[in-house]
Amino acid sequence: MARDYRVQLDVYNGPLDLLLYLIKRDELNIYDIPISRITEQFLKYMEVIQLLDLGVAGDFLVMAATLMEIKTRMLLPRPEVLPEGEEEDPRMELVRQLIEYKRFKDAAGDLGEFAEERRRRFERLGEPLPEQEAEAGPGSSLKDVDLWVLIDAFQRLMKQTMADVATRIVYDDTPIHVYAQHLLDRLRAAGSLLFIELFQPARNRSMIIGIFLALLELIKQRKLRIEETGQPGEIRIVFVEPPAPAPPPLPAPPTPPTAEGEKKI
Repeated sequence: MARDYRVQLDVYNGPLDLLLYLIKRDELNIYDIPISRITEQFLKYMEVIQLLDLGVAGDFLVMAATLMEIKTRMLLPRPEVLPEGEEEDPRMELVRQLIEYKRFKDAAGDLGEFAEERRRRFERLGEPLPEQEAEAGPGSSLKDVDLWVLIDAFQRLMKQTMADVATRIVYDDTPIHVYAQHLLDRLRAAGSLLFIELFQPARNRSMIIGIFLALLELIKQRKLRIEETGQPGEIRIVFVEPPAPAPPPLPAPPTPPTAEGEKKI
């Protein structure tokens, strides 16, 4: 796999998104976060993010340090009199950040749904998108929840399959676009496949990572989409049929002939 390749994620896919996803997935109380549990899960996800080299590891390292600091402070005996300006619960600053960020995301999500509806309407009518929206491209199709669901599935896949594939270091210089084309061909023929089926057979870790990065890119390009099957931890990848080209415009009706001697205006 080419090591200079990097999937460019949307700006919202950051550490606060991951925390909100973990809180929602495990049905935790955002006002009473089990900090030891959430820190352990966060660090596991961060290992995958660093492995994939998604270009956002720095932000996650800062959040990991913050979580570790909060965890340490939670273990220390609390003084009877707190220093001025210090809160009794070390988690409260993080809770405020999460709540404020969630409000921002909810508002952004409403705008995103409006933009997506406009895009679908223009596609149905066969009309070009307004220039500003067309330049935005399809990148917003990889939603933050989709990303964490995929990374969650990828994390389980690596844990389950690495014992079965070669553990020795294998240099793989297969370009990502080759993996992407192979995925598209398979899904175009099958219509949809379970996530784990995309990686069969995978002979080494580099191949698994290359296939996963290609999958992220194809979802961003709206060529594939994900569906949750209803079974815990199981997701399906679905091929997206490209929109049919707009029919050519009808020719203008011919101009009726002018009667002889009639003066043209």
